[in-house]
Amino acid sequence: MCHNLGGRICFGAEKSAILWTPMVIKLIIGLGNPDAEYENTRHNLGFLFIESLASDHGSDLILDKKIGARVAKSKMILGGKNYSVIFARPESYVNTSGPIIVKLKTVYKARPEDIIIVHDDLDIPFGSVKLSFDKNSGGHRGVESIMKAIKTKKFFRIRLGTANSTLKKAYNQSENAKDALIKNFVLAKLTPKEKGELKKLFKDAKDLLSSSGTQLAR
Repeated sequence: MCHNLGGRICFGAEKSAILWTPMVIKLIIGLGNPDAEYENTRHNLGFLFIESLASDHGSDLILDKKIGARVAKSKMILGGKNYSVIFARPESYVNTSGPIIVKLKTVYKARPEDIIIVHDDLDIPFGSVKLSFDKNSGGHRGVESIMKAIKTKKFFRIRLGTANSTLKKAYNQSENAKDALIKNFVLAKLTPKEKGELKKLFKDAKDLLSSSGTQLAR
C-alpha cells in the first residue's frame, strides 16, 4: 500500500515505511577495461562488482551503443528511500572513463552527487572497501578522467582495495621501476586466493552501499 506525502510512502508486509523518490536516479558505475585480455584483472574489479550487483537485482547489462556502456535499470533502497538506479559498465578503458560518465550523467539527468563510481584502489588492502565523497583521485587515472570530464570531485566512490605485499615492494623502487611494477600489478590476473575472497569483498561493498544510505540519499 502506498500513500502520497511529498513522495510515495509504501508499506510492505512488515508495515515498514519506505519513501519512494521517483524523480531521483542514482548511477552506480563500475570501472574496468573491456577487452577479453583484461578479464579477471585487479583493474577490472569495478566491472566484476557491477556485474554481481546487477545479477543480484535480476538485471542484465545491455549495451547502449549511443552511450557506449552496458546498462541495466533497477531499484535499490538507500537510507530508507527506494531509488531508481542505473547499473553501468562503460565500454571504455579505465583511464578514459570520463566522457562515458558525462553521457550517462546527461542521459539520466543525474547530479554529480547521484553518481557512485566503483573502482580498484591501490591504497587499500585487498579485501577491504571504503566509501569516499569529494576526495582527490589518489592517483587513480580513471577517477582523474571522471573529475576532469564532469568538472567536480563531488561524487561518491566505492573503493575496492587491491594492495598486498607485492605492491608494497614496488614502492621501494625507483620512479620508473615503480611505475612499471604498478602497471603490471593492476593489469595482472587475480590470484586464486584473491578470487576466493571476492564474494566477501563484494558483500562488504554491497552492505556499505546500504548502510551508508544516509550519506548516499542526498
